[in-house]
Amino acid sequence: MNIQGLDYNTQREKLVLPEYGREIQNMVDYCMTIPDRQQRQKCAESIVAVMDRMTAKNRSNIDHEQKLWDHLAIMSGFKLDIDYPVDVSNARQILQKPQPMSYPMSKIPIRHYGKILFELFDKLKTMEPGKERDDLVGYTANQMKRDLLMWSHGSSDDEKVADDLYRFTDGKIRLDLSTFKFERINMKDLKENKKKKK
Repeated sequence: MNIQGLDYNTQREKLVLPEYGREIQNMVDYCMTIPDRQQRQKCAESIVAVMDRMTAKNRSNIDHEQKLWDHLAIMSGFKLDIDYPVDVSNARQILQKPQPMSYPMSKIPIRHYGKILFELFDKLKTMEPGKERDDLVGYTANQMKRDLLMWSHGSSDDEKVADDLYRFTDGKIRLDLSTFKFERINMKDLKENKKKKK
């Protein structure tokens, strides 16, 4: 739809730093067109003063002024020829996107158990039978049950936990459901934890 006299943001040039809005960007663009260096300097200082008022809540930060001048340099595409009161040479780093982080485990067979439980499965495979291993089996089984309850919307099967524990420890750990008692799990706490994670 093209109505004469209406100017849509979607038709305008994309903002470099949208948090300052189009008016500040327009001021920066105008500042770059001022031929007199002294006037250009005054204009830049005025722009930074307005930016400072817009971000007043950040004034207590140590690097607040540095950030304002860095942002001015970024919005001008580093083409604004003025005497910056601070060094803005590191401002280019702000625009660099971080490298994507590699996930610690390339493939998790059962995602709802997660990386930590699979590390526990690997540890259980190598442990000698005894109280320490029995305690870790109990902690692991209870966590598996909590994860199943959380990810399957409140339904969990003790036999599923025992089967998964047996399978992921390569048959080294067999949970005896006739003697093992799972901890009582409060569903209200699980729901609150799930909400916090979102």
